[in-house]
Parts: sequence; C-alpha cells; structure tokens
Amino acid sequence: MGDQTKVTRRNFIKGVTATGALLSVGGMALTESGCTVEGTSQVFRVENCPEHDGQSRHVGLDVMMDSLSDGGVKLYRTNAGHAWGGPAGIVDADDVVLIKVNCQWKCRGTTNTDLLRGLIYRILEHPDGFEGEVVILENGQGQGSFDGRPRAWGSYAAWPVIDNGVYVNAEDETVLTVDHLVNSVFAGDPVSSFLLDNIRENFISETNHSGDGYRRVSDVSYPCFTSAGGHRIELREGIWNGSEHGDNIKVINVPVLKTHDGTGITGVLKHFYGVLSMADGHFGIRHYLQSGTQCGKMWSMVRAPDLNILDCIWVSHEALRGYPEETTHRANVLLAGMDPVALDYYASKHVLLPVGGNQAHMHNPDSFPGLINHLGGAQAFINANGGIAGLPAVQGDENIIVETRSAA
Repeated sequence: MGDQTKVTRRNFIKGVTATGALLSVGGMALTESGCTVEGTSQVFRVENCPEHDGQSRHVGLDVMMDSLSDGGVKLYRTNAGHAWGGPAGIVDADDVVLIKVNCQWKCRGTTNTDLLRGLIYRILEHPDGFEGEVVILENGQGQGSFDGRPRAWGSYAAWPVIDNGVYVNAEDETVLTVDHLVNSVFAGDPVSSFLLDNIRENFISETNHSGDGYRRVSDVSYPCFTSAGGHRIELREGIWNGSEHGDNIKVINVPVLKTHDGTGITGVLKHFYGVLSMADGHFGIRHYLQSGTQCGKMWSMVRAPDLNILDCIWVSHEALRGYPEETTHRANVLLAGMDPVALDYYASKHVLLPVGGNQAHMHNPDSFPGLINHLGGAQAFINANGGIAGLPAVQGDENIIVETRSAA
C-alpha cells in the first residue's frame, strides 16, 4: 500500500484540508499515499438530497455510492470493472442480502421506502447478474408491519386518519409500503420480506435447521428462518445448505434517525440491535441500563452489518413516532460507514442536535448521560472484542473524518 508511515491526526487533518486527498478502507481514514491515521473512522455524508421523483433509482443514494466507492467501499464484489465494484466489494452476485429496516412505526418514524427501493434496485443491477435474494427484515417486537399499519402501542390514536390509515416515510406516503415494493415494484425479482414478529417467541436449538425462531447467545438472540426464496438464514452462522453454513450472506443496516428517551437517539447501533427478540425476559438491562453494552453484544457476538446507511432525509427530533409533522424535520441528508459508534456520534451531534426542539438536550453525545452511556457501552464492548472488521469503534469529532458531497 505504499508508504506506511503513520501521521499525527492534527497534521493529517491539516493536509486533508489543504489537498482534499482522502480515502478510506474498512472505515479507517487514509491519505492518497496510503498513510494511516490511527484511531479514526470515516463517515460519508451526502447532503441536499432532492425530493424524490418516483423513479427506481434514488439520487441521494447513487451519490452516496459514488462517495463510498471513491473511499474504497465498493457495493459490488466483481471483476467486471464497474465504478462501484471491485474484488473486495460487499455484495456478490449470489449473496443473500438482508436489509434491516424500521417498520415498527408509521410516517417519518420508519425507514424511507424511496431510499429502500433505490438500494434494492442497485443491488439487482449487479454487473455480474444478481442470482441471490434480497430479504427486507424487521422485528417490531409484536408491533411491526410491512403493510403500513403497525399497532405502534396506540401512539397514533389521537389522530384517527393516521391511526386507521396507511402512512409510510416516502413521497407517496400512502402507497409505497414494503409489501408494495415486494409484491408490485419488484414482482418477479428475487426480492422478499420477513417480519420477525411472528417468530420472536420461538427459541430453537443449534441443531434445528428447519424451524423458524431464535437462538440465544449471551444476553442477546438472533433469528433463524427460511426465506421466500428458499434460503435457510441463520444470522450468526450464515446460510445453511443442508450440511454446512456458507458465507454468502450480507447485511445492510438502513435505520432512520430519530429521538429516543433513555438513549437519546435511535440510530445505527440500536436499530440493528433491535433484530433480537425481546421475548426472553431481559427488558430491564436493555431499557436502558446496559443499552450500549447490549448493542455491542449483538454487533460483536452475532454479526456486524456489512454496511450502514443512516436515513436522515426526514429526522424525527421531537417524537420517535414521526408524527405529527411539526415533530419532524426534512434534513435531506444520508450518512454511511462501517463504524456504528462514529456514525451515531456524528449523526446525533451534527444532524439531529442542530434541529433544536424540546428534546435537543438528549441529542448531545458530549453531555447527555443516556447517550454517553449508550455510545460508550457499545464502544467498549465492541473494541474489547476485536472492533469492527478488526478496527476500533471511535467517537469524538477529533476521531471522525467526514467526506461530504452534495446531491443537489
């Protein structure tokens, strides 16, 4: 990789400011000459995402893929010479790609389905021809829904139209549900969904490779199920082929950024952690005494997503349900990266906190105790168990290098 001489963080940042020469590999910032900066993580930011025009592709996502690719994070694993591809890319042509979304709520409290459609569209365009399966995944802990009608603990009862109607986070907010994506938009394509709510109370053994349910590891758990495409997915181990586990499974984590009592925010860490089952009796330590440590266990002991794309097109700064409209803010931002702690630190401080509002004090990762505990607990456990892809999780502005592009 050329010159391996380490440079100080201060001199590195000065050099980047002067030259704009910045790459990243696996989340660690690099200069063009290959000099590494110890203890830094890369956050990719795309701002000025335009209002979506209803097309299959998503402009903001495509700009993000350009930025990731230029930073060494390739979407496609291929030798075909694609601008977003390379031999060390994320998604191979025969992979089973799990996309974790938030469908526990309605309105702006859920993952943007225009963005989700754009991501699936690009995966299906794999330059080698996509022969795997895309599985949209969620565990609403008994409240989730792919038809745009989640129960969500009665949070919409004060607004009968919302409570009784279909409302999702999209420009066409009454149509573009996950069910609509699977059954209409991508009908005939290898795209399916699996709502884990219905299996969250089933706990199965390590030798059960046919029943749908959960396996425990430490204080957390993970799903094992057979997809509509016939793939036996066991999240921790991989794809069961009848005699052994294959590694052709990839996870892309696509949360929506919003406020949350106790932890300050719901972001990258908490969203993927939510795939576990809450039916095992560990409610207390998760809400919120050990929220960070518990997130760290999911990321370290089960599986870490291969890519995180944080949906900040609409952020909910006042209420996690994403309604009424005055509790939300259109930021038109996407964030991505490999380090969940860095992403959540940056997003809370530089996307959610500047919006202000009655909950703003909870969005400062340097001062709100709940958020400090959440990020610090996750960082400590992850780093004590090998980091993310062998690199440490970090927080603090001085440890995060941000690559910003505009989608205007």
